Amino acid sequence: MKTVGIIGGAGFIGSYNTKKFLENGYKVKVSATDLSNKEKYAHLSSLKNAENLELVQMNVEDKVSLGNFLKGCNIVVHGGTPFQLDVKDPKVELFDPTIEGTKNFLELAKETPEIEQIIFIASVAAYNTDFPMLPAGKKEGDQISEEDTPHWSDESHPYAQAKYVANEVVKNFMTANPELTFEITTVSPVGVMGKSLSNRQDSTSTGIQYLFKNKIAPNPFIQMLYDMDISWALIDVEDVAEAIYKIVNSTNTKGKNYLLSSENYRISDVTLMLNGHEPLAKPVIVYNCDMAIKDFDMKFKPAKASLEAYNN
Repeated sequence: MKTVGIIGGAGFIGSYNTKKFLENGYKVKVSATDLSNKEKYAHLSSLKNAENLELVQMNVEDKVSLGNFLKGCNIVVHGGTPFQLDVKDPKVELFDPTIEGTKNFLELAKETPEIEQIIFIASVAAYNTDFPMLPAGKKEGDQISEEDTPHWSDESHPYAQAKYVANEVVKNFMTANPELTFEITTVSPVGVMGKSLSNRQDSTSTGIQYLFKNKIAPNPFIQMLYDMDISWALIDVEDVAEAIYKIVNSTNTKGKNYLLSSENYRISDVTLMLNGHEPLAKPVIVYNCDMAIKDFDMKFKPAKASLEAYNN
């Protein structure tokens, strides 16, 4: 029985990763920022095979606790970086935990002989920091794929910039260390939607669905999405976990960064579907996921199913 360490394994995406690996006979070690906050992790104890689950207090910026967490892990899924739209100090709130945390993690992973495979949960921002807008050089009707040169803008949100830089750190690490004893693969999902496994109120994905459903704009960025009726790319949270599980059980994914996306709808249609109505327009494909489909036979749920799941 292999052990999977999941950094951020109690979050929106992370909980589905934890569920998937437990269901398939793995031991799972989940990082916890505060074990005393039992409510935050309570939903994990009801998962199938939860007797194979271990919660370990850990801070990604603290090398000692991070190193202790990695010990004994054969596979590590790293998805424990913060997501914030309203940021007062980007360096402290986003760049340090995202970028320095990634550097610390890679350094310690090299010193952990048990590790066979690492999967980073990056972001569509690794390919386009202007998401959900199109990157420079693309127009409506174009598609974006892993073959495109990643797009960076100095005007992008700090979260997107931090995820982009963190992904560059991973790429540079692989280039500088060609003889690694473990494989590294990355997934870059678009806007992750669907039903949360927990009742936590701090999930950004759940929060965004709530905002879109009720057409609430707590900041200028969200208001801009409504004003422009932007085309929003969706991926189901279960599909993200499924892709990660498939990567672990595939043989041709080393060094790759997979875009994960289902369909695009205008925000107005997303709002309609979140309220149980039919969309006015047909979906389009903006982010091309042919590599995931080809490499591990990935099948993506329609966006409408993800949005309906949010209400169920």
